[in-house]
Parts: sequence; structure tokens; C-alpha cells
Amino acid sequence: MDYLIAFVVGGMIVAIGQVIFDTTKLTMGHIMVIYVVTGSMLTALGIYDRIIQFAGAGASLPVSNFGYVLTKGVYEVLLAEGWAGVFNGVFQLAGGPIAAAIFFGFIFALIFRPKA
Repeated sequence: MDYLIAFVVGGMIVAIGQVIFDTTKLTMGHIMVIYVVTGSMLTALGIYDRIIQFAGAGASLPVSNFGYVLTKGVYEVLLAEGWAGVFNGVFQLAGGPIAAAIFFGFIFALIFRPKA
């Protein structure tokens, strides 16, 4: 049942993005930024934690999770170290995914040729 819930929630998140893309003139870059900011806002309100507890990987894999990870990292360091460590918190939780995105983006850019 966990797999079905993850599939449905993740599918709904992606379907909403596709509907926004198909019905507006926004690019995928715009939609990704909207998802990251929305994930961050939902985390700040304490809602995204509940969504992840309910949906598991269905909410952890879409790009909205990146906003969750960034906000969660800042919040945890803010509680532990105060305002001095706020900027450090972003890199503690999100450093690995950011480095992986840069590395794999570079590798795929070398392998594949983008079309104009």
C-alpha cells in the first residue's frame, strides 16, 4: 500500500506541474522554481513534513523536496547554533544533492549533445 500511496502522491505532484506547463506560457525552469519555493514554504508551515510521512518517496523525489531539504537544513542549524549558522545549514543537508546535481549535469553535458 505504501508504494501505491507514493505513486499517487508523486504522480499528482508531477501532473500539477504538467498542467501548469501545458496551460500557461511558463517554462519548466519557472515551474521548478515554483516547486522549490512551494516546498520551502510548506516546510516552514510544517505541512511538508506531514506529506513526506504520508507519501514517503512520492513526496521525497519530486523537485519540491529540494525546497524542503534547504529549509529543513537552515531550520535545524538555526535551532542548534543560532543565527550565526543559518547559511551553513543549507550546505549540511543539501550539499550532497547539490554536488551530485552539478557532477551529473556536467557528465551528461559531455555525453549528450543538446538540440537548439
